[in-house]
Amino acid sequence: MTTRPPSLSRRTLLRAMAALPASAVLLGELPGGAFAAAPASGSATRYTIVPFLNSDDGTVNVYQSDDATDFRLVQSSAYTPPSNRIRDASVFKHTDGYYYLTYTTHTWQDVSTTIGFARSSDRVNWTFLYDYTVPITNLSRAWAPEWFVDSDGSVNVIVSCSVTSDEWIFTPYLLTATNSALTAWTSPVALSGIGSNHIDTYIVKVGSTYHAFTKNETAKYIEYGTASSLAGPYTISKTGDWAGWGSYREGPSVIQLDNGGWRIFFDGYGDGNYYYSDSYDTFATWSAPKALPSISGTARHFTVIKETVSGGPSLAKNVTRSFQSANYTTRYWQEQSSLLNLPVVTSSSTSAEKSASTFTVVAGLADSNGFSFRDASGNYLRHYNYRARFDANDGTSTFAKDATFIARTGSSSGSIRWESYNYPGYYLRHYNYQLVLNATDGTDLFRQDGSFVPVTAWS
Repeated sequence: MTTRPPSLSRRTLLRAMAALPASAVLLGELPGGAFAAAPASGSATRYTIVPFLNSDDGTVNVYQSDDATDFRLVQSSAYTPPSNRIRDASVFKHTDGYYYLTYTTHTWQDVSTTIGFARSSDRVNWTFLYDYTVPITNLSRAWAPEWFVDSDGSVNVIVSCSVTSDEWIFTPYLLTATNSALTAWTSPVALSGIGSNHIDTYIVKVGSTYHAFTKNETAKYIEYGTASSLAGPYTISKTGDWAGWGSYREGPSVIQLDNGGWRIFFDGYGDGNYYYSDSYDTFATWSAPKALPSISGTARHFTVIKETVSGGPSLAKNVTRSFQSANYTTRYWQEQSSLLNLPVVTSSSTSAEKSASTFTVVAGLADSNGFSFRDASGNYLRHYNYRARFDANDGTSTFAKDATFIARTGSSSGSIRWESYNYPGYYLRHYNYQLVLNATDGTDLFRQDGSFVPVTAWS
C-alpha cells in the first residue's frame, strides 16, 4: 500500500481505517528475492500459541491464527501442570508428530530450579512429562525456556538461569537433547557473548547465521545480536530502543510470515499490551509495534509455531467468478469507474453490470500460490490508498505485491477472506458498500464484512 497523493475523497472511509503501518519503506524486495510462501489452494497456514494468562499463571490457553494477527481461542485451560504453575511456555512440533511444551514451573517470587515438559498429539489435550532440574551449581532460578531446532535437526532449549549469589542476574544457557524422547540433555553451556543480565533469549537461524533477540534486564529493552555458532560468541549490535519497540518489553518470539517477511511478538508487560512488529530486511528495521487484536491484555509470554495444514480455502485459477458478500448476500463485487464497490446484483441487472461483476481469477502476480483478479479489460485489482481499485499492470514489484492476495478461511462455509500480500493482517472488506483495505480488529463483524463467496460468474 505505497503512500501516494490520494486520487479520491476518503473522508467517509477514514473512520473505519486503521492507520497505515509505519515505515512503509520496509516493503521493498523480500530478503533473498521473491518468496512463494503462501499456502497452496486447499491448504492453510496455522500459527499456534500457548500462553499463560495475565489473570492466571496456573494454566495455559491454546490459540491459533491463519494470518499471525487474529488469534482465536482453541481451548481454554488446556493444561494445568502438577505444580499448578506454568509461565513462559514455549511450543514446537517434534519429528515424532507430537507437540511439546517447555515452561517455567514457579512464580517469579519463588526459587525455581526446574523447567517443565508436557506433550500433546492435538495441541488441546496435554500430558505432563517431567520437571527437569537444570544442573547448574547453586542455581537459584531457571526461567523462560525456549525451544530451538537447528538446521541439523538437533533439538535445543535456551533457558535463562541465575545463581544464589545474585538471584536476579540471569544468563542464557544452552541445553541440547541427547535422545529423541527429549528426556536427556547435555550439560548447560552459557551462550558466549550475550553476557549476564539477559533473559528471554530467542534464536532464529537464517542461512548460516544465528540471530538472537534477548531482553536486557537492566535497560528493559529487547536487544539483538548474531553469531556463526549456536553457542556463540554472539555480537550484540543493537541496544536501547534500536527498533522503536519501547522499553519494558520481554518474551520475544520471531516467525516468518507467508510473504517471506519476519514478525516479532513480545510482551509489553510495562503497559499490559502484547505487540507485534514486522521486518522485510532481515531484522535491520521494523514496523511500528501494534497491539495484537483480541488477545492483547489477556495473553502473556508465548512463542509461536507455524505449520501448513490441509483444509484451507480452495479456488481454481484461470476461471471467471463473481464474488458474493457473505453477510449481504444480494451484494457482489462490482467495478465502477475503476473502483471496487458492493452494489446489489440480480438476474435483472444489465449486461454491463453483470460484466462489471465478473472477474478472472489468476495466479498471484507476486506469489503464484496467492491470487490476483483481472477485469474484462485486463486491469488488475490492487489496493491503493486504502481502496480496492483496478489498474493496468505497470510491471513493477510494488504493483505485483499490491495486486496479490492470500486466501484465508472466511466466516461462513465456502467463503474466503482476502489478505493483502504485502500488508499482513490487512483485508479486503466492505464498508459503506465500498471495498476497502483494513487492518483486522479481531471481531466477528470484521471477519463477516471481509468474507466473500466465489460463485458462478454473472457474465
